[in-house]
Amino acid sequence: MMEDMSAPSPASALRRALGDDRALDVLIALAAFALMIIDVPGLAAADNSLTGATVPPVLAAGSATLLLRRRWPWIPYLAALLFLGWLHQLTLIQFALYSLGRFRGRRTAVVSTVLYVAVACGLYYVPGWIGHRAETLSSFLSIVVPIGVLSAAVGVATYRQDLVREVEALQAVQAERASVARDVHDMVGRELTMLAVTAEVRARRAVGGPHEQDFDSLAATARRAHLMLNEIIVTRADERRATPGLEGLPSLAAETRRAGTPVRLDVASGAYGVSPLRQAAVYRVVQECLTNAVKHARGEEVEVAIDVRGGELVVRVRNRLSSAVPSAAPVSSGTGTFSMRERVESMGGALRTRRTATTYEVEATLPSGTP
Repeated sequence: MMEDMSAPSPASALRRALGDDRALDVLIALAAFALMIIDVPGLAAADNSLTGATVPPVLAAGSATLLLRRRWPWIPYLAALLFLGWLHQLTLIQFALYSLGRFRGRRTAVVSTVLYVAVACGLYYVPGWIGHRAETLSSFLSIVVPIGVLSAAVGVATYRQDLVREVEALQAVQAERASVARDVHDMVGRELTMLAVTAEVRARRAVGGPHEQDFDSLAATARRAHLMLNEIIVTRADERRATPGLEGLPSLAAETRRAGTPVRLDVASGAYGVSPLRQAAVYRVVQECLTNAVKHARGEEVEVAIDVRGGELVVRVRNRLSSAVPSAAPVSSGTGTFSMRERVESMGGALRTRRTATTYEVEATLPSGTP
């Protein structure tokens, strides 16, 4: 019987069950536990009062904190410092420092590494801390420092690679949009030009006739449509010029107010420190939310709140639903929420919508990329 080559591996099955990011976190936690469990006899016999039966659960609990490393990387870091002082374990701190550099950037990695080295130096001078420590502080630090610096440096390098990939992905999208814009402009623009010319010719032939004004009006409409095509597709094809950051939100709110929908805008000062790419994503999310509010709940106040909490950029847009039934259904493609969610998730965030009998709320969270 031939072997089934299509059978999924345990790793791929885990990825399908938990998702790529969550599966990776589980594998990293298991790897940390496996590396620490090797030293169970030494931990039980020499380094502390734990027994062979109690060491594995303690190490498992410490390794499990790595499941929180994306959203709360300080938790595994604090657990690693505890393990350093209590169990004299350097394994978990490597994963923790890497995670801080990976998900919080260079500044956080430097601060956490310096703090780790300071804690290690302090522990060195604690009487009876460890019987087989190095004879001198310099020899002790020759072990401690490289572990922390290399782990944090690798995390920072990965963090920077993510930013580069993010920029490259945005540039690829911009290039594709520019290509589509040129095609649409060339094809539709040509048809509009032909329509305008044809209408002008017919208007000259109909001079003095009953349809002269109709052809003139048709020609003028075609010319205006061509100008609008240039404005919308050609001028705005460059996303870098078209999409402002958080500084553009007041103008967006003012425009929405002129359309008859009150807007209350609250932007935390810390939000202005995030990258331009994240600010552009926030602008687009707020823009789409305000557009939907004008369409579906005109006249009802919209509350926009933007804040940075725990390493996350949080955008919350909430409005009351109109109790009046519109005389006509609003013009809508039905893809606004999908586009917002796609944009947010492409940057490692999440978008949620909540609807009650009286309110509608959109909440987007993105990694802030700041300490």
